[in-house]
Amino acid sequence: MAKFFAVTILVIAIVSAIPILRHTWWMAEDISTHGAPIDEQMSETMAEAGISFLASQFVLAFFIWKFSNPKPGDKIKNFPGGAKAMVWAAVLLVGTEVLALGVFGVKAWANVYLTPPSADAMPIQVQSGQFAFYFRYPGPDGKFGPIHPDKISEATQNFYGLDQDHDQDSKDDIVTAQMAVPLNKEVHLLMHTKDVGHSFFVPELRVQQDFVPGLDVTLHFTATKVGRYEIVCTQLCGLGHYNMKAYISVLSQPDFDDWLKKQAALQ
Repeated sequence: MAKFFAVTILVIAIVSAIPILRHTWWMAEDISTHGAPIDEQMSETMAEAGISFLASQFVLAFFIWKFSNPKPGDKIKNFPGGAKAMVWAAVLLVGTEVLALGVFGVKAWANVYLTPPSADAMPIQVQSGQFAFYFRYPGPDGKFGPIHPDKISEATQNFYGLDQDHDQDSKDDIVTAQMAVPLNKEVHLLMHTKDVGHSFFVPELRVQQDFVPGLDVTLHFTATKVGRYEIVCTQLCGLGHYNMKAYISVLSQPDFDDWLKKQAALQ
């Protein structure tokens, strides 16, 4: 029975590795300028973790096969150095792996999180709230009007709390429930939440950024393929979390300009 269990462990380990090696369930298509190093980092992480997983299962199966049925009178053998040596060996192996992944991943993540957006990046404000996203674009003046939290109202659809009667910079701001960006143009997101924690996740853009209550966070990216892609919240934010999503449309520059004019006319 013990040897059957050891063989079962080996079979399960090998079978579970096959879809990973074949990329059966792999990531969505990359449509960003920074996605390639992130995908490479993911492949390296899966390779290192996969090798470690398979090695541990093989060792486990070996010990079960060899030592599960001791014969009467067999001498009990101890691992050299005892339990402490095993713990230190595990710490060193895991620590080395984590350190290596961190070193290799610095460049991939730095392109997104440790480098500032370019000076001509297009600013878009993103607001999350139970259970929707809203997006604000500056008008022709290129300036966002101030946000007045006391004026935020779902009933009047004043989602950003704008005072367009008194704030000149707010008069031409454009607020939408869907997002659009121009093709091959860097976009700088200015993100905040009006209630609890949420998340902005677009698999095709290789970006995932949490909204943190009380903090303004930023994110920048450049989309490289025209299309419509889903934005989802990946932070459990309440009973309506399952339905909290929006869409981002990547458009050619002329189509984006037309879209923006139509949105301005609806304000």
